[in-house]
Amino acid sequence: MRVGEGFDIHRLVKGRKLILGGIELPSDVGEEAISDGDVLLHAIIDAMFGAVASGDIGTHFPEGEEYLGASSADLLGKAIEECHVRIINLDCNIFLERPKLAPYREKIRDNLSVLLSMPKESISIKAKTMEGLGAIGDGKAIAATAVILAEEKEKKK
Repeated sequence: MRVGEGFDIHRLVKGRKLILGGIELPSDVGEEAISDGDVLLHAIIDAMFGAVASGDIGTHFPEGEEYLGASSADLLGKAIEECHVRIINLDCNIFLERPKLAPYREKIRDNLSVLLSMPKESISIKAKTMEGLGAIGDGKAIAATAVILAEEKEKKK
């Protein structure tokens, strides 16, 4: 068994889509990033690489033209192939003032279940505001954490 922890944070800017867990949410701002900026998937990817002691998302997918506008769901697929683990349990926190995530939580869990090939019942998504404090509280940033419990799969020969 392996445990991994991930974290990501991005500025929020006008003219970008707000994407969480591969789902576009209605918002007048979105994540500023080289890729689509999905902080939740980035945190999950970091947790996966952490579980196998293999660096972080920047090590595997460095900034540059190759990943300009990349889908974080595609990056997650590549991370799954590289890490050779099966996620047993996923626990996430999303830190964002708005929009409120309650109406979208189940849709995000459903999509993560598909992307990670795991039961929805093993995925926890919690949303937190920062009570108006700091860049997140001012609506200028979004962050996410992810903790996974995983087991190693046999590598394909």
